[in-house]
Amino acid sequence: MKVLVGQEYAIGTFNRYKVLERHTVAFLQCNYSTTDYDISRIDFAFIANYELYLRSVPKMGNNAVVKHMKMFRKIVNICWGNGWMNFDPYLNFKGKFKKVDKAILTWAELDLMANKEFASDRLAQVRDTFLFCCFTGLAYSDVQKLEKRQIARGIDGEQWIFTQRTKTNVKLHIPLLPEALQLIDRYKDHPLCESRGLVLPVPSNQKMNDYLKEIAVICGIDQVLTSHVARHTFATTITLQNGVPIESVSKMLGHTNIRTTQIYAKILDTKVSEDMQALKGRLSKRSARKLSAAPSLSRPLLFVRGDRERDGEKE
Repeated sequence: MKVLVGQEYAIGTFNRYKVLERHTVAFLQCNYSTTDYDISRIDFAFIANYELYLRSVPKMGNNAVVKHMKMFRKIVNICWGNGWMNFDPYLNFKGKFKKVDKAILTWAELDLMANKEFASDRLAQVRDTFLFCCFTGLAYSDVQKLEKRQIARGIDGEQWIFTQRTKTNVKLHIPLLPEALQLIDRYKDHPLCESRGLVLPVPSNQKMNDYLKEIAVICGIDQVLTSHVARHTFATTITLQNGVPIESVSKMLGHTNIRTTQIYAKILDTKVSEDMQALKGRLSKRSARKLSAAPSLSRPLLFVRGDRERDGEKE
């Protein structure tokens, strides 16, 4: 995997498997008092004990455990495929992800953050990077390396981002909203951006997440802010909540499966309310038209839902 980083695998994927390796060694030491274990001896009990270990010792959450067990299964599949194992120890093992609410920011919280004056330039720059991701949907790894040459005129004559996702190598074509253009203009003369041809001066992911926690406290935002919260906010608050079709959102996020977008895109109650109010309006107009066109009846129409019902009759 290491020699294929940058071709078949992202560096983040490689690092996750290194973490898996460390957990596996620790598990072997804890449960079997060794760091080396015969592959052919791995059975269902081994897998079940490993899952229990991840939940009880590192105290991982359910979804983190499921992800680690899926990665470990890939290693087991390699062993199984090479004939080093006599059976599949995962045969009766099941791990299930639990649905979690993705943290997002509201328009009010975005305005609060955008209008906040910070005494430190580093906090202001991290705030601006976060907001840029909110209005473009870019992940941290993509905005960190975004270059000025990747901003060009799109099919509509407006400014677009033309780049490629670091994680999946999927091409991204994203029209730039006015808020994003303002942030780009703010840093066009920044020394780091000028010397490296970058769009924004983005710190390391660890520093950015640390500064975001500080920004949340200063702004009074009751959310654990990370760079990925911005991506969720773009999917929900910025786009879907304002009527952008989920197919377009999926394309801008660089997803290859729309089901992935549905996980990111938390439909807010306000959007559901707006849609149902619009439906009520359409149904009221339809009911009024049927009443005006119907012959005089001794009682009003009871149902207007479908064309199968007859005037004055229940379905």
